[in-house]
Amino acid sequence: MTTSPTEEASTRTGGPARAMVIGTGLIGGSVGMALRAQGWHVSGTDATPGTAARAVELGALDVEGEDRAADLVVVATPVNVAADLITGILSSSDWNEDAVVTDVGSVKGPLVAAVDRPRFVGGHPMAGSEQVGVEGATAELFVGATWVLTPTASTDPAAYAKVRAVLAEFGANVVAVDPVEHDKLVAVVSHVPHLAAATLMALAAEMGEEHGALLQLAAGGFRDMTRIAAGQPTIWPGICDDNAEAIVDTLDLLIESLGAMRRRVAERDHDSLLGVLQRAATARRALSAGAPRPEELVEVRIPVQDRLGAAVEVLVLATELGINIFDVEIAHSVEGDRGVLVVVIDAVGAPTFTGALTGRGHRSSTSPVGTVR
Repeated sequence: MTTSPTEEASTRTGGPARAMVIGTGLIGGSVGMALRAQGWHVSGTDATPGTAARAVELGALDVEGEDRAADLVVVATPVNVAADLITGILSSSDWNEDAVVTDVGSVKGPLVAAVDRPRFVGGHPMAGSEQVGVEGATAELFVGATWVLTPTASTDPAAYAKVRAVLAEFGANVVAVDPVEHDKLVAVVSHVPHLAAATLMALAAEMGEEHGALLQLAAGGFRDMTRIAAGQPTIWPGICDDNAEAIVDTLDLLIESLGAMRRRVAERDHDSLLGVLQRAATARRALSAGAPRPEELVEVRIPVQDRLGAAVEVLVLATELGINIFDVEIAHSVEGDRGVLVVVIDAVGAPTFTGALTGRGHRSSTSPVGTVR
């Protein structure tokens, strides 16, 4: 539907699209590989001596060093240093004045509030690996993974569309979420699961010291549940600091739920136990739903005010309704103060989406993908 960011930047500069990655660990290195696979020229730096050079050797970067002419900058550093880096880039006349900056941090609220610049689009890939550092990087890490973007009312819609298009080229499923809401949700689906897996693994390791056969008995279920405990430990104190309130609230809910589960087991409450297990099984199976075929997609066109925040409201609404957006384009009007937001979604969800749009005062029209206008 749209020209790819790679093609757009190549046309403008007369050469390959240029990107820079700051922080070349597992995620940053994988971003670099994914960008290079799409034809970008990728430079990068890392605070740890030798890491960026190794990223070049492994194919995550074309060259080590800064590229202040880059069209896209991806900051893959710990959240506690990202804000100053991003603000410095967007405030400096030495950098490309049209560059778009995104990041990969797992806590968004404080960072997005600290930066609050139109050309910054907060991001968080829900992907990882037991591999540590750039040695585990792969261009396929994000294929099929959810990548959260956290635009705000001040986000430039064109910047959002650019980042989203790049991530879609990676094979990621991109969703838009309010940054504060993101932190609450990610505590449930990422932060507390890691802490729970680490707690269970540590318990097993402690018991294994007394009962040598215990870890030898670890079967598929235990291995699946504790797999994420093998991830990089050093990033977690910072994550827990940055998202402490949401993590503690979620831990409290988990402790309460485990207490209820303990009661069911202790009291042989089979009906209640089966009810919880059945609800959990149904919800877990729903996670495996795949993307629809092209003929099952529709294009929804929504006139919006040509201002910061108008498009973001619609994109976040889709996520709140559980509707995946498979493509997005923002067409600015030559005259007046209105533009058209064009999104591609599953046809099944279209009535819900357009109905919600109407309820919020938006007009919209739908057509099958590929319809000639």
